[in-house]
Amino acid sequence: MDNYPFIGILVQKRGYRRRNVKLYQRYVNLKLNVYAFSSEDILWDKKRIIGLQLKKGRWKQQEFPFPRAVYNRCYSKDSPTVQRLEQMIGKGRCFNSINHFNKWELAEHLAHSPLQAHLPYTGLYEEANIAARLEKHKLLYIKPLFGSKGNQVYQVEMKDTGEVYISEHSLSPMMICRTYEDLRQKLDRLLTGSSYLVQQGIPVKQFNHHYFDIRALVQKGLNGTWSVTTIICRMAFKQYFNTSMCKQVFEASTFLPKVITAARTEQALNELRELSLAFAREAEQLYDGLGEISVDYVMDEEEKLWMIEINGKPQKSIYTDLRQQLKNYHHLYSKPMEYAYYLTRRDLE
Repeated sequence: MDNYPFIGILVQKRGYRRRNVKLYQRYVNLKLNVYAFSSEDILWDKKRIIGLQLKKGRWKQQEFPFPRAVYNRCYSKDSPTVQRLEQMIGKGRCFNSINHFNKWELAEHLAHSPLQAHLPYTGLYEEANIAARLEKHKLLYIKPLFGSKGNQVYQVEMKDTGEVYISEHSLSPMMICRTYEDLRQKLDRLLTGSSYLVQQGIPVKQFNHHYFDIRALVQKGLNGTWSVTTIICRMAFKQYFNTSMCKQVFEASTFLPKVITAARTEQALNELRELSLAFAREAEQLYDGLGEISVDYVMDEEEKLWMIEINGKPQKSIYTDLRQQLKNYHHLYSKPMEYAYYLTRRDLE
């Protein structure tokens, strides 16, 4: 085991090391030395890292050599630590170094891709004519450029009465506006301290009056190429639009037939796989060195798929309740280690 290549899992805090080692090492069948570390564990002058490792059932904290590859599990807009690590171990050996994506940067890139037919209109809030957009789409979502988990995402909907409802998380309005001037003033007061996007709202299919979205997890593995690991549906609580606060998670192949026909389900799943691989390749053109992403979709009332978000640090706890049903559940954790192993061998082949 001492001769096996070292793989490092970079985590936000020391307290996260044990959990990450347990999760990722449990499903690895490769000959690897896996340890977890935080940025404060790096001894740059000594070219060593204080890591935590599980070896023969016992936990060991000790100094390790720099790893041959690093899987970044910090939520990073940019990472000076990863950049410095790559100077030590080689460019491209740290993957998902940037995983907190700028939504506007990504939207601009994708708008010029062959995938634009599956993208809702997206613009910067500061530049958008909200009144004109509401007249056209009736429904908008306003999101922070660097948001996550549905926080500070506002639904702005024009009602038949001409009133405009502003909601957060739930469909119950937190504010009601009767003029566009009033709407802009209220939004300007809400949207402080960050830059925001305006995204066209899609009239979505629902299940028993529940909103749901579809998430594809796309990962690289032993051969270094993208593949779709799993596709799930997240169902929001009744009277909520935020699926990040989901009531339940389902495997897409069992959930979608409750909403669309079996034939359309099979067609949609194939389409989701193809689209997700294409979105992964597009995202990689913008953010070099990706090893996994998740891609979120909604389905409109005409059963068309729309991509609404790409996540660079997929939340894996949402799959826990499905671990008995998902035949590829172990790939959630084994694939990143396989890809890390691929990176250690890439320049040797």
